[in-house]
Amino acid sequence: MSGNKTLDAVIIGGGHNGLVCAYYLARTGMRVKIFERRGIVGGAAVTEEFHPGFRNSVASYTVSLLNPEVIKEMRLAEHGLEILKRPIANFMPLDDGRYLKLGGGLARTQEEFRKFSPRDAERLPEYYDRIEAVADVLRDLSTKTPPNPKRGIRAALQTALQLWPVARSSNQLHQDLLDLFTKSARSFLDGWFESEPVKAIFGFDAIVGNYASPDTPGSAYVLLHHVFGEVNGEKGAWGHAVGGMGAITQAMRQACEAEGVEIVTDAPVAEVLVDNGSTTGVILENGEKIYAKRVISNVNPKLLYGSMIAESELEPEFKRRMDGYKCGSGTFRMNVALSELPDFTALPGKDQAEHHQCGIVIAPSLDYMDRAYLDAKLHGWSKRPIVEMLIPSTLDNSLAPPGQHVASLFCQQFAPQLADGQSWHDCREAAAQTIIDTVTEFAPNFRDAIVGQMILSPLDLEEKLGLVGGDIMHGVMTLDQMWAARPVMNHGDYRGPLKGLYMCGAGAHPGGGVTGLPGRNAAREVLKDR
Repeated sequence: MSGNKTLDAVIIGGGHNGLVCAYYLARTGMRVKIFERRGIVGGAAVTEEFHPGFRNSVASYTVSLLNPEVIKEMRLAEHGLEILKRPIANFMPLDDGRYLKLGGGLARTQEEFRKFSPRDAERLPEYYDRIEAVADVLRDLSTKTPPNPKRGIRAALQTALQLWPVARSSNQLHQDLLDLFTKSARSFLDGWFESEPVKAIFGFDAIVGNYASPDTPGSAYVLLHHVFGEVNGEKGAWGHAVGGMGAITQAMRQACEAEGVEIVTDAPVAEVLVDNGSTTGVILENGEKIYAKRVISNVNPKLLYGSMIAESELEPEFKRRMDGYKCGSGTFRMNVALSELPDFTALPGKDQAEHHQCGIVIAPSLDYMDRAYLDAKLHGWSKRPIVEMLIPSTLDNSLAPPGQHVASLFCQQFAPQLADGQSWHDCREAAAQTIIDTVTEFAPNFRDAIVGQMILSPLDLEEKLGLVGGDIMHGVMTLDQMWAARPVMNHGDYRGPLKGLYMCGAGAHPGGGVTGLPGRNAAREVLKDR
């Protein structure tokens, strides 16, 4: 195939959005080839054995945001995907020995809240209704292509059409949208609730994959970004893919191959070929040239424009803006093999219970989260980091030997780059011990139960998975890097600055999370241009 312009499209990177994009193109008869630098497709959504007999999702670790249309149109269930819903959403042990559970139905959550504040319990239904109304707006926008201001009147019409449902809705929705896009998570939640634990259990979502404090203006939006998903038709629910997150991308791989997509692994792309302002293909690291009519990037835009395209091919202003594209989600990931389940001081017992089957959030107050961020800014990581632990083997016994378990530790507030020339390679073990110490504070048997571990610092996430600065979102999810400005203004419509160049990854609208939407939306624009 080298030397002949036979391919309709080359996709750089076999992460889930690249697979989704390839599928939608191939089913129209286009010849599509994916080049993936690792030995397995899936990007950050893969399952690997990390200790003999123990397998787990490596980086992405839970399901909710995966778009139901993608699941249906790719027939992922027919390709073996099964998603189980968590019995409740979250369990949060508190510093004072109490705990708070979230989920399991409105009445049950109200009962939990009543332990801390009867007023907060009464306010909960209205809070859910108002958040859901805003989430519906975002769900709708997330499936549409943002307008490109360069297109003049067409862009104005597109903007008007997309925002018309918002414009004709109530003043209340307008106010809630403004609050969520501009306020800090604390300021927003202070307007609703009085109990610190209640604010903490909601506020945690505002700093997931967000290197910021709950006091940072705009952090309320990230809280919202994490509620517009669903599992098996239930809005806002969270679940587990049987076999780990790799089960999603392996089902996608099968769907792609059934449509004729060629997938090449262990094939890193070194450079995008450009001729007279148009892309003509890619050069692999082994020197092989692959020619194609279109090049579609599923990698972080910083990687694409910083390493894969010659600077001389990009306009200076575009290059300047891309150099300023912010990455770094403050994320540290661990996977641990456990001989037994954690025994929490707040809710004792090693026998499997519903609190072992949900998201276990160690971030007992907004002040705790704020301190964790300030610590990371000063020292590289917090002495008491924010940890969400999931134990997927409580729902899926294929991941660990009988009677034993695997846990995902998603940890937040770790500086993407360390100060004073330090490397994460030198500090990763010390940071991992801090994380283990933090969990052990709340579950005293945790440290002794660990029989194996996988540690992924921000630098490991970058080197292993191409997540620049360890950024799980492929770019910070702030207002200046969202919608029509993701990754930069005039290129929010999935089209790059060169003819035939497109972006289909999480660095495009609607951003991070395992949604499949950047891939699906980008494919629609490629087909329009064809």
